[in-house]
Amino acid sequence: MWALRRASSSLRKQGLNIQNTRIMSPGLGISNRCLEDCDSGVYWPAKAVTDRFLSLRKFHKTARSSPAEVWGIRSFSSQADTKSSGGEDDELDGFSDLESPATSGAIQKDIVDNNEDLVSESDLSEEDINDDFKDLINLSDTEAEISEKKSPRKRVTSKMFKAILDNPASSVSNVMNKWVEEGNEVTRLEVAVALTNLRKRRMFVKALQLSEWLESSRKIDFTERDFACRVDLIAKVRGLQRAEAYMQHIPSSEVVYRTLLANSVSAVNVKKSEEVFNKMKELEMPITCFAYNQLLLLYKRTDKKKIADVLLLMDKENVKPSHFTYQMLIDTKGQVNDIEGMEQIVETMKDEGLEPDIRINQLLAKHYIAAGCNEKAEVVLKKMEGGNIKENRWACQILLPLYASLGMAEDVSRIWQVCKSNPKIDECVAGIQAWGRLKKIEEAEDVFDILVNKYKKAKNSISKGYYTLLSAYADNKMLAKGKELVKQMGESDFPIGPLTWDAVIKLYCNAGEVEKADSILKKAGEKGQRKPLLRSYITIMDEYAKRGDVHNSEKIFYRMRQVGYTSRLKQFQTLIQAYINAKVPAYGMSERLKADNIFPNKALAGMMAQVDGFRKTAVSEILD
Repeated sequence: MWALRRASSSLRKQGLNIQNTRIMSPGLGISNRCLEDCDSGVYWPAKAVTDRFLSLRKFHKTARSSPAEVWGIRSFSSQADTKSSGGEDDELDGFSDLESPATSGAIQKDIVDNNEDLVSESDLSEEDINDDFKDLINLSDTEAEISEKKSPRKRVTSKMFKAILDNPASSVSNVMNKWVEEGNEVTRLEVAVALTNLRKRRMFVKALQLSEWLESSRKIDFTERDFACRVDLIAKVRGLQRAEAYMQHIPSSEVVYRTLLANSVSAVNVKKSEEVFNKMKELEMPITCFAYNQLLLLYKRTDKKKIADVLLLMDKENVKPSHFTYQMLIDTKGQVNDIEGMEQIVETMKDEGLEPDIRINQLLAKHYIAAGCNEKAEVVLKKMEGGNIKENRWACQILLPLYASLGMAEDVSRIWQVCKSNPKIDECVAGIQAWGRLKKIEEAEDVFDILVNKYKKAKNSISKGYYTLLSAYADNKMLAKGKELVKQMGESDFPIGPLTWDAVIKLYCNAGEVEKADSILKKAGEKGQRKPLLRSYITIMDEYAKRGDVHNSEKIFYRMRQVGYTSRLKQFQTLIQAYINAKVPAYGMSERLKADNIFPNKALAGMMAQVDGFRKTAVSEILD
């Protein structure tokens, strides 16, 4: 844990000088005060900082090496411009809302075979990544039983789930009452499989109805994990406030509170997340690594300066970091092209007895490629391949798009040949994505045809292939082909959701038809079932900003807030860029930032200065 504490010096220095700044709500009680060592550029915690939950008195009373020796003295802000504007576009990063368990060997292979997350998670909004909830609450005590019944080629089926799926127009209560009348038995295994399958298909309303029926019918005795499952579903379907209200009527437990914490973080609700964490402390509940990881995930998205303080609190409470902890730190370093710092975290992780898992290796390769370290990326990819790619078939879907990002068409072809004779859905999607990145559209279309012909009955499953091909058309500015594919989807009655809307919006924006993209976004938002991705709004807003179209940029900014997206640094950067390009002042922008509790970094402060209507210039001073 000491090794993680040594991250605080470089993690803390991002953007603003944070000396004497509080980083959380007063209730959480974490202080961010520090003293600056002007010679080294390293920030050291104040010796006498104390509060209710965190004491830093003993922070540097140790015989271990100094932070600079392991983490270096580079600041994130010094390199932020090399990748993204302050690294704030976290809505597009590669993390699911809920961490995945550490896995290896056959278990890892099974997860990769059956989980959609790893195909192109870095290209998807976090809202559309499949967040299998079993990692958080282990829906029932029969999870081990489910695992035992799984075979490598066949998933566990559920008559209960099939009955619900076969009666989409009926309420789950009516379906279940009839199902029981027919002599079917309600077992925990049956319930666990049904809920898991409903979640994987994001049928949260049906899952909530099933949970409600189970409790009201008393077919099973509810445990704390069953209550936690209900809290999660209420939060997803009806919001955090209703979930909290339900918690007033059930037994209080750590698993229930961490469920609410995870949903608060998923909603990027900083205040509520901190309140829940603080409440867990007040109730003297055991705070696991999962809870700390949720805070890290929250601050990774909203304010990276606070990451160091969470690490300090973990150290004080003797909570050992998990694979997911290191995954977030590695990704945070990689987002700002701090490759050396990223590698040092990997070494620290190994020193702590943890080896990089598939997700971490995927992140390392992605960031190496983004930083132009192609040789290092190749080493990671070869390691993922192992001695025989046919034996490590599970890695193909990850390797295909990464080799494509390196421009290695021969390796993409070699890996695809391993899959081609009998490809899985996710391998087909990865193949389409890879050939699209290489601008080999004919090859991408060939893989798409294989997918559609092989899995034509599984419409929900192959819809991702349509989205991926549509994205390839958008990236290559092939508007006509994109329109044709959308028409084909409509005629085939394929489900169209936020991912497809996003691809269509990108298609029209790349073709210069921003107004058409705006119209599509508006219609998608009015459907009301699932809101468009944040990325879709930002894509259109970027185009309006490039034109200096302040009116439409403000309109998109307002619509984002209307559908529930919290304003963050990235949105304000894009909005202010519209004012800069229009060469008009942006009055009241500082007040708007303060109202949203956003503190500008150096880049944004410079942008705001350019649109300050009251800025003094040489000419204005003479006239005054």
